[in-house]
Amino acid sequence: MLQYTYRFEKVLSIREQEKQQSEIAYKESVRSFEEVATKLYEFLKKKEDLITYQNERLKTGATIDEIHHFTTFIDSLEHTIADLQNKVMQARAKMNWHEQKLLEKNLEVRKFEKMREMDYESFKKQQDHIEMLQLDELSSLMYYKKEIR
Repeated sequence: MLQYTYRFEKVLSIREQEKQQSEIAYKESVRSFEEVATKLYEFLKKKEDLITYQNERLKTGATIDEIHHFTTFIDSLEHTIADLQNKVMQARAKMNWHEQKLLEKNLEVRKFEKMREMDYESFKKQQDHIEMLQLDELSSLMYYKKEIR
């Protein structure tokens, strides 16, 4: 009986390598997104805490210098937050792009695997048919030998 070999095995292995590279790139983009989003959250929390503290200080009485200092610091935080929001949007877009590429690679690999399964089934049917013909021929020969004796 013949050994089965898939004619697109090299192509499939290349596609699987590409898929693995896409997975690595996607995981890296997710990590990058989470990192930037965490920074954004921390700065938003810091701004919220500062505003709460400033309101408490205003109730108890704060100097003009303190109010000016808080306002300047909040403005600085808002600029940082706006910058981080842009970075979060860019990281999200990059992450979505890598996710789409990973889905495409998964689909490609799955197509080749499905083709391999179908090809293997065809190979098995062909081998079964050949085996059946050989058995028929063998039984005919055996019958013929019996008839001659």
